Amino acid sequence: MSQHSRFAIYYMPSVGALADFGAQWLGWDAQAAKSRAQPDVPGITALTDAPRKYGFHGTLKPPFRLRQGRTEADLRAAVADLAARTAPAQADGLVLTRFGRWFALTPTGDTSGIGRVAAACVTELDDFRAAATEAELAKRRKGGLSEVQDANLTRWGYPFVLDQFRFHLTLTGKAPAKDLDTIEAQIQIRLPTLPQPFLVCDICLSGERADGRFELLHRYALSG
Repeated sequence: MSQHSRFAIYYMPSVGALADFGAQWLGWDAQAAKSRAQPDVPGITALTDAPRKYGFHGTLKPPFRLRQGRTEADLRAAVADLAARTAPAQADGLVLTRFGRWFALTPTGDTSGIGRVAAACVTELDDFRAAATEAELAKRRKGGLSEVQDANLTRWGYPFVLDQFRFHLTLTGKAPAKDLDTIEAQIQIRLPTLPQPFLVCDICLSGERADGRFELLHRYALSG
């Protein structure tokens, strides 16, 4: 039996300046599976509480429980096979983006290649996903979903997939409106030089530990 309660397929930047920034900013290094000291920014612990447990990442297939009869070894083999058949993706670069009251890095230019990789992860690995419970479905619907998003939730277990997908690397939870400009400035002065172009050359299998935090299990090169 797996020691991880849920799994996800993420993009995680390889070891380097961007990965180091994300781990420090969030206070959790999912690749090394260890906590990191956060920068001296007022309120940063609360500001990053929601995304911290996942580590610095871009979601390709959202977290899911394994369905009965499937094992972690089966999943690892399937992800390896998928990666071997899937071509890398590229966008023009990354930029800091404000979504209402939270912040993320998002790709610029043509993002269809990233969408292609994400769609493959969502659909081709769906046989490993246990069906969402009624409580999980109700929780997702509380925020209000469009008809298409609700159909995605029912079919794929998550509303923001396929044509509703927007790739992003989350940096904060919701921040007080009065602090948004200050927070944006604090992020900007700490960001490393962002990649141009932005490449998705591999996918990462991540697992949720007993303490609720996700850790990198394996990185698979996209070689299709």
